[in-house]
Amino acid sequence: MIVVRVELHSAITNKVTEIARMRIRNNGGTRIIGRYAVETLRGRSRDDLDRGLCQRSGEVRDYPRLRIHVWHLVARALIATRYAGGAEIEQQGDLLGEVER
Repeated sequence: MIVVRVELHSAITNKVTEIARMRIRNNGGTRIIGRYAVETLRGRSRDDLDRGLCQRSGEVRDYPRLRIHVWHLVARALIATRYAGGAEIEQQGDLLGEVER
């Protein structure tokens, strides 16, 4: 499982606050092409996020595990959970085309 944490690092107090979390779970596929279940957790603090309540969920299919960086998986996970807007969703098709070239 991949866990993506978003942390706010205060330049004033040096305090680190976790403000978002996403879990990306392997959900099948092959060694080369993956499928992942994605969920973002409800809350804006570590205590809230540790409860593990799902805010949004989605699935990433046909991900070329070995050919592109994991940040592409995170981007697709954001699209799958509808955090990305229409322009970003349109770009997903463009990304697939770039990978194939």
